[in-house]
Amino acid sequence: MRELVILGTGSQVPSRERTQNGYFLRWDEDGFLFDPGEGTQRQMLYAGVAAGAITRLCITHFHGDHCLGVPGIVQRLSLDDVPHAVRAHYPASGQEYFNRLRYAASFYERAELLEEPVEEDGLLAVGPFGQLWARRLEHSLESFGYQLIEPDGRRMLPDQLKAFGVVGPDIARLQRAGVLEVDGRTVHVDQVSEPRPGQRFAFIMDTRLCENVLALADKADLLVIESTYLSAEAELARRFGHLTARQAARVAQECGVRKLVLTHFSQRYLEPERFYEEAAAEFSGEIVVASDLSRTPVPARR
Repeated sequence: MRELVILGTGSQVPSRERTQNGYFLRWDEDGFLFDPGEGTQRQMLYAGVAAGAITRLCITHFHGDHCLGVPGIVQRLSLDDVPHAVRAHYPASGQEYFNRLRYAASFYERAELLEEPVEEDGLLAVGPFGQLWARRLEHSLESFGYQLIEPDGRRMLPDQLKAFGVVGPDIARLQRAGVLEVDGRTVHVDQVSEPRPGQRFAFIMDTRLCENVLALADKADLLVIESTYLSAEAELARRFGHLTARQAARVAQECGVRKLVLTHFSQRYLEPERFYEEAAAEFSGEIVVASDLSRTPVPARR
């Protein structure tokens, strides 16, 4: 299963309609928790996301609406006796903040939380999920965006497999080895399959427009991106290091994104449809205006 569970969508302060940020990406057997703001632990309960589902914690930067939920999450991992190690990624320049958040209150630490701070642009991890990358953004303090890239693979073609007599366990053997002897003839995997592009996910929070926004969003199947302001406040967005819905949508259009998720809304706006209308003027793909406790699937493979 690959889906995004949206736990909170508000910027700076919570409101009656929106909790502070929080996003859980379920990616097969892995679970990525991004930017847990205040109240994330409670939102996870409402959304049916167990602490044990988290395998990685990814923090873009240390403004409160992106990290004040860390103490509750860290303590919940131990309270629930989560058996696997959870890896934490965050800007290395904010190590002091992470230390304070991790040990904000007394608790019996049983879970294994492995700190892997981000110092520069580059590859952070490789695993069954593919590759996890980080790229520096432009905000009022150091901030990184995250990108998940699944390697390209191959899609097996049933008709071709049947024609070449490749059945049962031999299919898996052919996938692993790339070549197989069947009834006296050699079958190559490219004879019975076709290229299958890997899927991509991008997570971009507080930033002005910059080259790394485009690099992160490139060919994303699912792009989660801040759209704090509408275009009428473009100068305000630039001054405080944020994006407008129009800018976010233009990024999605230029980068070949398939599904765009707008979030991190200023509390000054009470009509979410205005964000949709502004984005639709720039982006021709699917648009989701995020709401608390909603879910959106990663688009099906092409």
